[in-house]
Amino acid sequence: MEYFRNFNRVDYVFGDDFEKAGGADATFELFQNLTTYVDIIDEIKQNNAFYQTYTIQEPDRPDVVSQLIYGTPSYHWTFYILNDGIRKYGWPLSFTELDKKVKRDFPHKYVETRDELTSIFIPGQRAVGSNSATSGIVLKRNLDLGTITIDANGSYATGETIGNTSYTGITQVVTAAATGFEYNAPHHYEDVDGNWVDIDPAIGNPGQYVEVTNYDHYYKQNEELKIIKIIRPAVIDQIVSSYFQASRQSI
Repeated sequence: MEYFRNFNRVDYVFGDDFEKAGGADATFELFQNLTTYVDIIDEIKQNNAFYQTYTIQEPDRPDVVSQLIYGTPSYHWTFYILNDGIRKYGWPLSFTELDKKVKRDFPHKYVETRDELTSIFIPGQRAVGSNSATSGIVLKRNLDLGTITIDANGSYATGETIGNTSYTGITQVVTAAATGFEYNAPHHYEDVDGNWVDIDPAIGNPGQYVEVTNYDHYYKQNEELKIIKIIRPAVIDQIVSSYFQASRQSI
């Protein structure tokens, strides 16, 4: 990657060779110092004279955006060092990629109930629908939202009772207030200002809050990743030159 060619090289021991050799006969190799990070990036983030905002369009890749803005694909790495979001979560996904990821991350079924879950439907136990006859293994519970995540092939029905046989042999049941695919289960609730709020699972959403599903949460995060800071084209060469000069001096 062209970005790393600008870093000074340091002696580095890969893997656990240092421990294996007892520190005495370990073989060092010259390698780019990947830990280098300089204050100039923080200065850019805090000074809007050096940056502007840009909205990533689907399906543009980092190198494509760099070409569009700077006339070269070589500055794509600046998007990652300037934006904590895409450095942590990666480049925003296309709608098709996002849809696949959400359904891959939330592949199970869920049941929402107004009944108390504190001591029942423990992970590993079986949950059986009274009408649907759907049977599955409880994976987890969210006591704050009143939801149960279940590994089941079939679908539970809203309004039916879900039976759970405890380890003591006593069968306990809850009524399904809502059911469906896990990616459509509530992730959290928000007020009109977008602040996360708590609900009483025995009551559910009182009406003034917005339910944010797992799918909604992923979509919102992905949309937020699309709005990034970029170094202004007029100063990009100067900033990049200063950055690598400072990185070499920091060693």
